Amino acid sequence: MSEENVESFKRGTEAYNRRDLDELLKTLDPEVEWHSALLIPFGGAATVSRGHDGVRDLGDRIVGIGRIRTRGKHSGAVTELAFGTVTDMKNGKAIRIWTYLDPEEALEAAGLSEYGPDR
Repeated sequence: MSEENVESFKRGTEAYNRRDLDELLKTLDPEVEWHSALLIPFGGAATVSRGHDGVRDLGDRIVGIGRIRTRGKHSGAVTELAFGTVTDMKNGKAIRIWTYLDPEEALEAAGLSEYGPDR
């Protein structure tokens, strides 16, 4: 795994957390394919966002495991959701992203299930 890819992944994650779309887009290949399950808990459906011509080849793969913490605007209620991402990188940019509502599923999808928290 190249250090350039790891740094790009970190910059993209930080930009996403700040809701900085311009910075996030700098870390994504113009033909990125993003498979997202993050809208499901909010009543949405799993979605796939694709670039214009699709993605032609794989690069390095990064797995990220984390938590999303939200606070209600009016109620102040805090919710927390575990998730995982699997990101394929090419030339220092994300070309394909999958998000999972279960970190174990992300590890399994990346062929790393033996590295789960219960191992």
